[in-house]
Amino acid sequence: MVTLFHDMMHKEVEVYMDDMIMKSRTPDQHVEDLRKLLNLAKCTFGVKVGKLLGFIVNEKGIQVDSDKIKAIWNMPTPKTETDVQGFLGRVNYIARFISQLTATCSPIFKLLQKNQKMERNEECQEAFEKVKQYLETPPILVLAVLGKPLILYPAMLEESMGCVLGQLDASRKKEQAIYYLTKKLTDCE
Repeated sequence: MVTLFHDMMHKEVEVYMDDMIMKSRTPDQHVEDLRKLLNLAKCTFGVKVGKLLGFIVNEKGIQVDSDKIKAIWNMPTPKTETDVQGFLGRVNYIARFISQLTATCSPIFKLLQKNQKMERNEECQEAFEKVKQYLETPPILVLAVLGKPLILYPAMLEESMGCVLGQLDASRKKEQAIYYLTKKLTDCE
């Protein structure tokens, strides 16, 4: 599909595998754009909010699906390696919404190191609770506006690095997050 719509990519159309999103500045332009390329029998129109790839997309931006948050909230404290992997897997899926995720989860990551005894401690419990607490009010990530300057705030810690990509809102007074990125550093790094 990317090849088929290459001339419209990142302008009127966003494509992921077999899913497409049409985006237009006005309702009239939207109808015109839709007529160019869609099979009407397979379409839903006039949707202001929808799920895409497990996230909620609306005019405000991109949000974590509340079902994914509830799944993390309802998880008991991980007791086994499989539990830890399950928790980190769910959290990793929504990592773009969580500031300083790697630093926060560092004690939990240590439980998965080779030759490491599976011993939870207070530090692990605090990290687990901190992630859950953060998800009580997860941020809404805005969509980047082409042509507007981007703002990047990098952060380096001893065991991880991260950044937040943002942009000023329409009033040019408030910064809004577009994406949070975090990476655990290896011993060599």
